[in-house]
Amino acid sequence: MSQPAAAPHQPSRLALYARLIRIDKPIGTLLLLWPTLWALWMASDGVPDMGIFAIFFLGTFLMRSAGCAMNDWADRDFDKHVKRTKERPLTAGLIAGWEALAIAAALALVAFALIQPLNALTKWLSVIAVVLAGSYPFFKRFFAIPQAYLGIAFGFGMPMAYAAVQGSVPPVAWIMLAANAFWSVAYDTAYAMVDRDDDLLIGIKTSAITFGRYDVAAIMLCYAVFLITMAWVGVELSLGWPYQLGVLAAVGCAIYHYTLIRGRDRMRCMTAFRHNNWLGACLFAGTALAYALK
Repeated sequence: MSQPAAAPHQPSRLALYARLIRIDKPIGTLLLLWPTLWALWMASDGVPDMGIFAIFFLGTFLMRSAGCAMNDWADRDFDKHVKRTKERPLTAGLIAGWEALAIAAALALVAFALIQPLNALTKWLSVIAVVLAGSYPFFKRFFAIPQAYLGIAFGFGMPMAYAAVQGSVPPVAWIMLAANAFWSVAYDTAYAMVDRDDDLLIGIKTSAITFGRYDVAAIMLCYAVFLITMAWVGVELSLGWPYQLGVLAAVGCAIYHYTLIRGRDRMRCMTAFRHNNWLGACLFAGTALAYALK
């Protein structure tokens, strides 16, 4: 007599929540973290207070995780039509929408609690950061290049870092925030190229669709604007050759990304997107070395 088939294993609630906030995919946290660290080192002349460092390090993880949960809730009816996202816990029906919202709110509240020792300006800027993170998913409904908005959200740790350290936000911090928007358009367009066919069918707007056949050229132009601006920041702050060496290494990463995306192969575009972690790390290494040698 044949044995009945075993019931498929169901992941635990905790495992599903971990997948919801992308613990298994840290690239988003890293792309949020690197700009924050550049600014934190610059604002503190290379000697950041370890308490402030810990707050921003943990806060980056919490806010990225909250953003993932919010994004999945906002896109729950779209993700089921995209091959890469249709198995996400919320879209697959493994958790409820209220659970995703509750997790997003809880993580954002913990992040806000973390910054309570900091000054009032940092707290006010954190409110703007939460609004940016929460509203980004809806920009894909109508904004032709939502990646630029993402870049502002992902880079808002820069003015916050200056505010926490110096009590004010100098022009250089806002210039770096604008530069970060160009970097975000560059790497997230490569990411959007992976889903372009599905996004066209469901009506989501992305820079990969907006740029069309000029997508590769647009990505490289955004890299150029970003890296030239960051090189200028190094001159403005008198960081010298160690910092510019980091910029040159980042230029090398961007050139490598061109070799990956020029054929528009999905998997190579995803590789280019993920490799931006190393581009961000190069700029941080140059920044840290410049201050260490001062």
